[in-house]
Amino acid sequence: MQTTTADMKVDDEGKIDEGLYSRQLYVLGHDAMKRMATSNILIAGMKGLGVEIAKNICLAGVKSVNIWDPAPIQISDLGTQFFLRPEDLKAGPGGAPLSRAQATAPRLAELNSYVPVRAVDEPQLTREVLSRYQVVVLTDATLKQQLEINSLTRASGSTHFIAADVRGLFGSVFNDFGEKFVCTDPTGEQPLSGMIVSVASDSEGLVTTLDETRHGLEDGDYVTFSEVEGMQGLNGCEPRKVTVKGPYTFTIGDTSSLGTYKKGGIFTQVKMPKIINFKPLADSIKQPEHLISDFAKFDRPASLHAGWQALSAFIDKNGRLPRARNAQDAAEVIASAQQIFKTAGEEGELAEKVVQELAFQATGDLSPMVAFIGGFVAQEALKACSGKFHPLVQHLYVDSLESLPDSVPKLPENEFAPTGSRYDGQVAVFGKAFHEKLTNVRQFLVGSGAIGCEMLKNWSMMGIASGPQGAIDVTDMDQIEKSNLNRQFLFRSKDIGAFKADTAAAAVAEMNPDLKGKIISHQDRVGPETEDVYGDDFFEKLTGVTNALDNVQARQYMDRRCVYYQKPLLESGTLGTKANTQVVVPHLTESYSSSQDPPEKSIPVCTLKNFPNQIEHTIQWGREQFDDYFVKPAENVNQYLTQPDYLQTVMASGSNQREQLEQIKEFLVDSRPLTFDACIVWARLKFEENYNNSIRQLLFSLPEDATTSTGQPFWSGPKRAPKPITFDAQDPIHMEYIVAAANLHAFNYGLRGETDPAVFQKVLSNVIVPEFTPRSNVKIQINENEAPATNPTNDPSSNVDLTEIASSLPSAGSLAGLRLTPADFEKDDDSNHHIDYITAASNLRAINYSIAPADRHKTKGIAGKIIPAIATTTSMATGLVCLELYKLVDEKRDIEQYKNSFVNIALPFMAFSEPIAAQKLKYNSPKGEQTWTLWSRFDIPGNPTLQEFIDHFKREEGLEVSMVSSGVSMLYNSFLNPAKMKERKGLKMSELIEQVSKKPLPAHARYVVMEVMCDDEEGEDVEVPYVRVEVRSS
Repeated sequence: MQTTTADMKVDDEGKIDEGLYSRQLYVLGHDAMKRMATSNILIAGMKGLGVEIAKNICLAGVKSVNIWDPAPIQISDLGTQFFLRPEDLKAGPGGAPLSRAQATAPRLAELNSYVPVRAVDEPQLTREVLSRYQVVVLTDATLKQQLEINSLTRASGSTHFIAADVRGLFGSVFNDFGEKFVCTDPTGEQPLSGMIVSVASDSEGLVTTLDETRHGLEDGDYVTFSEVEGMQGLNGCEPRKVTVKGPYTFTIGDTSSLGTYKKGGIFTQVKMPKIINFKPLADSIKQPEHLISDFAKFDRPASLHAGWQALSAFIDKNGRLPRARNAQDAAEVIASAQQIFKTAGEEGELAEKVVQELAFQATGDLSPMVAFIGGFVAQEALKACSGKFHPLVQHLYVDSLESLPDSVPKLPENEFAPTGSRYDGQVAVFGKAFHEKLTNVRQFLVGSGAIGCEMLKNWSMMGIASGPQGAIDVTDMDQIEKSNLNRQFLFRSKDIGAFKADTAAAAVAEMNPDLKGKIISHQDRVGPETEDVYGDDFFEKLTGVTNALDNVQARQYMDRRCVYYQKPLLESGTLGTKANTQVVVPHLTESYSSSQDPPEKSIPVCTLKNFPNQIEHTIQWGREQFDDYFVKPAENVNQYLTQPDYLQTVMASGSNQREQLEQIKEFLVDSRPLTFDACIVWARLKFEENYNNSIRQLLFSLPEDATTSTGQPFWSGPKRAPKPITFDAQDPIHMEYIVAAANLHAFNYGLRGETDPAVFQKVLSNVIVPEFTPRSNVKIQINENEAPATNPTNDPSSNVDLTEIASSLPSAGSLAGLRLTPADFEKDDDSNHHIDYITAASNLRAINYSIAPADRHKTKGIAGKIIPAIATTTSMATGLVCLELYKLVDEKRDIEQYKNSFVNIALPFMAFSEPIAAQKLKYNSPKGEQTWTLWSRFDIPGNPTLQEFIDHFKREEGLEVSMVSSGVSMLYNSFLNPAKMKERKGLKMSELIEQVSKKPLPAHARYVVMEVMCDDEEGEDVEVPYVRVEVRSS
């Protein structure tokens, strides 16, 4: 096979298209992606699982994707193979069907212009054919075929082999990456590092770390050191093996010959390659190593290992798969499995019911299981060619039998028989009646980014909402950007700039014409401001809600709406190789908001301003400085120019008045540029202020030999003594700062920018930098508990009265028409200088403090708060979510049937757990003890008066209402004066709310939520559910 430079996703210099792959790069890294760029991958079998794997690999970016499947398309293939169309069934010669590979290749090729896709036109996969590829993935093949292909890939010596299959709610995967496979990074986690405070000079070499944070190391990890004083031999040493002694201590072996430790030092974890020896399938089948996918089913892999072999034996013997729900065929598979299980010497008994279901579902083909296994296998293929992350060793068997409808065992065999429909694979598992139920659901999908695209694809294959009563509403206010194309596979380059929801809806309707006219796309943000759109009428029609969101606030809002409307919610999220899913079932489970992750740890202000010790600190400092220079001043100036009472408001505010007024004066009077040359001068002076003057002032206030109150050196531990930088126009980092800062300053004023080095050098050679003299008595904030110090300045006018500054400003009228343009931060535009500025600003500060600088890519990830993402994790997550959707549609009420999940595809690791039940609370009433949960509420119809409302609780619940509130409005409490109480008790609830809140009820509102405080009959204060009061009839 010939390869050209066009086949590569990297150019001649090895550069990767960061605009396309930016989110993936933060997961895989440049080195792994460059190794992927030299790998040709073959996927054999182009039914649903094959195309799912191929899709994910194309999006990830390899040298080439090659597909082999000479078999003609069948109508049932359309149930999971999203790149086949009904017209393909007659598009071949003489109106015959195309082969699966022929039909799939051109549509697969649209996913990534950097990855050529070829349909391999070979009648058989011979050793010569297979030797062309670094990785071979075999799908939809019997064990006999797997053994044959694996023996050929083994013989080639350099071709890695993966076999995978999906049968109904079952999936299997096998890996053989050969002997001595090198895994360069088993976890993909960032190397740990931390500061040390001592190293013992003895045979054990006990290292003690700073007690601010735990070191996080584990036994067997390796570390090296830098910046150690005294024990110089540790700096840059060969990696030393760690034995953990405590959260702040570990040993590294003999250090007795390295001298005596004095102070300082940083340990850094070193990722050591791991050598893994794989066995060929012929050997592994006899002594399998299993990855446990669900610890509640830890005894199941042995039975499934035998069951899958028995299924292959049935196909070899009968030339067909077992018929759906056919007891005779299933009995033959079970008998064969029993013999295999017994011969293998397995302990315990074969799980006959599980193997029976495997036989019953052998003709089944379900999009959710295809997505789950397809995402997993695609990542295994990428591990094989990149060495990044730990591969599966060596067998994986999964099932989701909990997704089977409760009615299935009672149904006759003909309920599952094929009818020549695209949905035959789903009907074979669930039956015709349940499939019809799926077609008539009404789902609300919130978000159509990466998760949303995968969800819609799965739904279209499942036939969700394709029936007469079905509908899908999808909303996403975002437009498509280039970086989306790497994961959001429904979008193409031609779609950039279009709305995501519209484009995704059109794409899946093309995949399944049954969905045409069934998907309603919106561009609305979900929130209180759109409750007139997504209100009572909208939610009452829904079967359920699926979140595909990327922020916690929106997730929590939708969670509250689902609790209020008592609708099930499917929740999922990904972070690089990690994914989690959660199912929320009304009156059964807790809600999404019932538990929350701890808040992110923020960087103390004093660390950012004066004592950075990590590159993350300087990047955050640069990001905040971007706002302080190029966003906030422009906004403040515009407010001054447009708001007549702006000065009076600032003067009366009592905080930051001087800073705001001086800022306006600087940007409107003192430093207002009229030419780009003036912007260069401004940038040069900012350089001096930040990287020389402020550092000299800090060292004047806290000299390098300063000591603490206990006599210890002040500049020690996390506090690194900085050094001022002298500007050098020949230093690339210095010039990167000047170019970015000058262009951003020019942008604020609408001046034309420039990047020609000659222009900058000419101006810089004539800049006069004022002499700086450090001042005495400047207060430095040393720790979090101290009040922040004001910025030191050498300007003698710092004591000028505020009114003098205000009076020196030109009147807004004299500057009619002048407006500054804030530089709204945009991380993905490489031409706007935003990331360039933050990178240069951060790295200069890092140089001040002797911190290793970061490249633009790392800076962009931290400053832009980019969430690392890969298509494979997303595919797995959505597959798991849709397996839960089956359960919701079946309306299962046994909480043990539902599964929340956590997956780390890098390790690989999977954990499933039943959802947490909704917490039960109680109160006493004349009816007896009443139990309630977050799903409970009191519903009161008919817009009663306040008196009727109070009487209702007394009469129906035996509760004495002592307080009623709605939102922030206190409508009633028992301490109101008698006149006001009498007046309010006679008002309808709608009138009372409007009177107290002084706002009309929203026109769309039929109900109002109220909170009440009550006493029971014994006078005890009791906690009760919220109240929903009808204020308008429907």
